[in-house]
Amino acid sequence: MRHRRTGRKLGRNPNHQRALLKSLATALFLTELPDEMYADKDPRPKKPGRIVTTLPKAKEVRPLVEKCITIARKAQKHLREAESLKTNAVKGTDQWRKWRNSDQWQQWNKAIAPAVAMRRHLIQLTGSKNAAMVLLDIIGPRFENRNGGYTRILKLATPRLGDAGARAILEFVGQNDRVKEKAVALPKNND
Repeated sequence: MRHRRTGRKLGRNPNHQRALLKSLATALFLTELPDEMYADKDPRPKKPGRIVTTLPKAKEVRPLVEKCITIARKAQKHLREAESLKTNAVKGTDQWRKWRNSDQWQQWNKAIAPAVAMRRHLIQLTGSKNAAMVLLDIIGPRFENRNGGYTRILKLATPRLGDAGARAILEFVGQNDRVKEKAVALPKNND
């Protein structure tokens, strides 16, 4: 019996389930990589911020994605505070050594410590340093003023070829939104 066991099995053992969810979340985050970060052999996504997968997998990975984005959002405050205390001196110079031994470095270290812990937590959750970098540098600032609901699941009409599995799109909100234009009223003729 599966009393109080939440989540879908997805036809896999627990280790494989966790690995699948990590790889799906990482794939979604890496669609937001800047163009210069892509290797020549890697294909660029057709639409950044969007992956196509089966409906049960999309529903299962969504909480992990939302959790990662929330952590990245919370890190933004600490990163901004640390940026204001950082020095512009080149590492190893006398000016940098002077800053390193000052009270300002102590303040910078206290400000950056929570952000470093959050970066390490993101690396643990996604299994990828590039995904953590994209979360903190690109996705976190984008959703900084939004409290949850960062992704949407859109069901596709056509099933997957081969096994007829229900397919869905998992994408970030705000990226590929449709813009509704207000209809223009036609002038009335009183003939």
